[in-house]
This record gives sequence, C-alpha cells and structure tokens, in this order.
Amino acid sequence: MKTGSNSRIALVTGSSRGLGRAIALRLAEEPEVGGVAVHYRSEREAALQVARLIRDRGKRSTVIWADLYQEKHCGRILNTAAQRLGGVDILVNNFGPLLITPWKDVTSAECQRIHRGNFLSALHCLQAALPAMKAGGWGRVVNIGYHRVEQWSAFPGILPYAAAKAALLLMTRTAAAAEAGSGVTVNMVSPGLLRGGKLPAGKKIPRGLVGDPADVAEAVAWIVSDRAAGVTGANIIVAGTWRM
Repeated sequence: MKTGSNSRIALVTGSSRGLGRAIALRLAEEPEVGGVAVHYRSEREAALQVARLIRDRGKRSTVIWADLYQEKHCGRILNTAAQRLGGVDILVNNFGPLLITPWKDVTSAECQRIHRGNFLSALHCLQAALPAMKAGGWGRVVNIGYHRVEQWSAFPGILPYAAAKAALLLMTRTAAAAEAGSGVTVNMVSPGLLRGGKLPAGKKIPRGLVGDPADVAEAVAWIVSDRAAGVTGANIIVAGTWRM
C-alpha cells in the first residue's frame, strides 16, 4: 500500500477541459497525490496546459493521447501512465460523450458510440487498472455518472446516454462488491447540469442554480482519499436543485 505524501498517482480520462480538467487539478492539490496523468483525445494543447498547471502545484504530470472508443487503447493508457509516473492508484473514468437527440431518431451507430464511450471505456480501463491496485492493496476508482442515473425516469432526449450511465452504475456496484476487502473501492459521482453545459429543451433549473465543476471535483477528491476508505459502491449526487 502506498502511504504518505506524494505517493499516489491518478489518471483522469477526458481531462483536457471541463469537468475532467477540474478533477485533475483538484487531485493535484491532495497531499497524498504525487502525480496526475492527463488524458485527451482531440485537444492536445488544452491537455498540455492542464499538465503545466499540475506541475505548477509541485506535482508530476504527463499527457497521454488515447482513443477510448477502442478497447486496446484502454489498456495502453494505463500502461503508459504506469511507465511514466510509476503506476496508477486512482482512476477517474470521466470520459463519456453526450448525445442529445429525440429517442425515435437515434441510430444504432449512435447508440453503439455512446455505449462504447460511456460504459465500455470505463469497464476496460477498470479491468486494466485493477490487477496492480489489488497487488498493492490499495486503489480508488471513480466513475462519473449523471444526476438521474438511479431514477429510471423518462428522459427521451438522452436515451442512449442514460442507458449507458445506468449500465455504468451497475458495473460500479458489481465491481465494488467483488473487490470488497481488497483495499480497492469503486464509486460513482453524478453531477447535474454544470456551468457551460447544454440544458435540454423545455427543462428549467429550480432557482436557476447551475453546478460548478469544482463542486464535483471536491466530491471526487474526498471519495478517493483515505477519509472515505469505508465507502464503496456509492453514488454521490452533486446536482444542487437540478434533480428536484
């Protein structure tokens, strides 16, 4: 088990901008975290900027390109992070595309893309990360959901996305139960609409409250810390009034 200051390495997928960026920067502030791997698919310059900001905080960082729609890239990104930074103790599966379209117009190709991006990428990254975490007796996995993932309510404009996130929650709890006692915890953090996000047509937010990525990043920082060692299989909703 890695203990002490600067001993743990985090990998945050989809961390060149938005929520992933906020999570990567927040984890770099944790005393136990010694480095953060920044993953990107298309925005290299933005990813490099995130890595520079992490180094400015006195932590190590590396930028890794991977197309997480492809299974082989999921194993590759874990191997690359381990080679460059010494391992992956904290995995945050933030990568996941959103498709907003009427359910009756959704194509098979679109469904498959959203499923691969939101569910299969996280599954394969977890599968690649787990052996080393278990061998070390410590690991943290956080999957990013969405605020209504447990409600099973109709949301016709994001059907493929909602279905993929529901599968991700099931995987989260399945893995948490299977790995209980190994030192590895698996949890979900589910944001509502965040600043800069797109509000579905006809939807309103009570009192106009829009979430801040920093609030979600704070929840992630807590759930991966030793302060949350007894928490696994949980879904933490950070949505303000958006889910009410």
